[in-house]
Amino acid sequence: MSEKPFILVTNDDGIHAKGLRELVEVMHFFGDVAVISSEVSMSGKSCAITVDQPLRATEIEKILGVPTYKSTGTPVDSVKLSFNSLFERTPDFVVSGINHGANSGISVIYSGTMGAAIEGSLHGVPSIGFSLDDYSADADFSKAKIVVAKIFQSVMENGLPPFTCLNVNIPQGK
Repeated sequence: MSEKPFILVTNDDGIHAKGLRELVEVMHFFGDVAVISSEVSMSGKSCAITVDQPLRATEIEKILGVPTYKSTGTPVDSVKLSFNSLFERTPDFVVSGINHGANSGISVIYSGTMGAAIEGSLHGVPSIGFSLDDYSADADFSKAKIVVAKIFQSVMENGLPPFTCLNVNIPQGK
C-alpha cells in the first residue's frame, strides 16, 4: 500500500487567516497535510528570505487535526524550513493560499503567496498558489474551495512539468 501524498500548506496572510484554514480543509481530503505560516501577514514579501536573524518554527494548536507551525520568517522561509529541517518527509506538493485578494498581473511578482509556491517549485515539487478575488477578512470561500479541489485533483492525476508552479485566481462568487 502506498503512502498518501504529503501536502505542505502555507500562505502569506498569516497563520490565523481564514483562507489558510479553508485550504487545509480541502487538502485534508487528498493526503497527509502539514501547515506552516508566518506569525503575521507577510503580503507583498515576494520571494524574500530572512538573513539578519535566526528563524524559528513553533508548533501551535492544530488546524483541523493537522500539524501546524508558526514561523518567524517570510512565506519563502516557511517553505525552506519545511524542506530543510522541519519534517521527516519531503513534501510531495506545496499549496499556498487561499490568498485574500487576487494575484494577477504585476501582483504576481510581489506576492508572498506566489513566492512560497515558486519556492516549492524550485525544489522540483508541484506547487500551486491559490487566490480569491475578495480582500475582506470574512470572505466566502465556499465556491473557491470547489475550484481548489478540482484543480488539485487534476494536478495529482496529471502532474506538472518539473520546476513548474500554477497561479490560480478565483473570481469572487465563482
